[in-house]
Amino acid sequence: MNLQVKPIFSALRHHKAGTLLIALQIALTLAIVCNALFIIQQRISLLTRPSGVDEAHLIRVMNGWVGASDKDVGPLMQSDLDTLRRLPGVVDAYATNATPLSGGGWATGMHSKPDGKGKRVQTAIYFSDAHTLDTLGLKLVAGRNFHASEVQGFLPNDTLQPPQIIVTRALADNLFSDGHAVGKVVYLGKKPSTIIGVVARLQVPWVASWASNWEGNSTLVPRQMLTNGTNYVIRVRDGQLQKVLHSAPAALLAADRMRVIPDDQGVVTFEQMRAKAYKSDRGMAILMGVICTVLLAITAAGIVGLTSFWVGQRRKQIGVRRALGATRHDILGYFLTENLLIGIAGVAIGGALAVGMNQWLMHAFEMQRLSWPWIAGGVVVLLLLGQAAVLAPALRASNVPPVVATRSV
Repeated sequence: MNLQVKPIFSALRHHKAGTLLIALQIALTLAIVCNALFIIQQRISLLTRPSGVDEAHLIRVMNGWVGASDKDVGPLMQSDLDTLRRLPGVVDAYATNATPLSGGGWATGMHSKPDGKGKRVQTAIYFSDAHTLDTLGLKLVAGRNFHASEVQGFLPNDTLQPPQIIVTRALADNLFSDGHAVGKVVYLGKKPSTIIGVVARLQVPWVASWASNWEGNSTLVPRQMLTNGTNYVIRVRDGQLQKVLHSAPAALLAADRMRVIPDDQGVVTFEQMRAKAYKSDRGMAILMGVICTVLLAITAAGIVGLTSFWVGQRRKQIGVRRALGATRHDILGYFLTENLLIGIAGVAIGGALAVGMNQWLMHAFEMQRLSWPWIAGGVVVLLLLGQAAVLAPALRASNVPPVVATRSV
């Protein structure tokens, strides 16, 4: 096939409006699709991000006591935990201020030296006891668990300065370059806290982008919040989730009617909490997927329509070329090359638009920087889509017989 590019450029100059329209459509599609697919990838990575706990076997119960004073909470909490741990199908239970995926909790700065000096990292605070690791299914990779004697009550006006803490491996790596944290001292306040254990992973309660840089920095403290409300976390045996989901609140109410367990989200599984926490991310991924599909379909339809129009206009010219010896492959190659040149111009503009759009998204919505492989992938997809879209009208053009050249216009 002997294909001359110069006649193609000459023909495109005679169809400037259509050429420019398709090139700009390809450019805009590339810019939007690259950023949309990048957003989808980010959202999916969030949806599949592990919390570090045994979500499939965990239930959270939100509990509040009616008319109980802070000094009454300790015995009430212990009585409730004893009740929950005795339930058939329950592995263990504990009380806490917050859980992963809950969207609410306590965060503070942790320093490697006293008086707010040294390295500072942000961390989530989880109130815990000796049952927390077993309940959540956390893997202790270094050190030891809390002893029951180390767990103390915590009143609202108390200062958080626990002598012992357990941290996540991510937090240990952020604090200490060698990653060895057990036995070392850090500061949540003025008094030192000794790290006695390290767990593999425990996600912070928040899934929003503002917490993404420290989403694995969690600290377990041996404290129980002595306030009117608390969260009970229950771990159940295989196949017992639905049973305990109903028996746990019933047992608590039977033990003491002077309590409030909210009807909405008061008793939920961790899988339900995950679905709620990432609802907006899942919706965004679906929306971006729909937008990508629609834009690609519109672009393909535009290429098909314009090429079909050009084939209709050039039937006599195509017939002349056939009469002068051009083969069907020559005609097919002509239209494929013509569309490829338009596509190259479009993706060149679209690449620059994609980078510019990403810069705006980074400043407006704290989106991450779009890497070049995403743009390169988008370029390949758009060029292949363009060639696939033009193939049908190009094949019709290649089937124009030479006799067309002899017909009068």
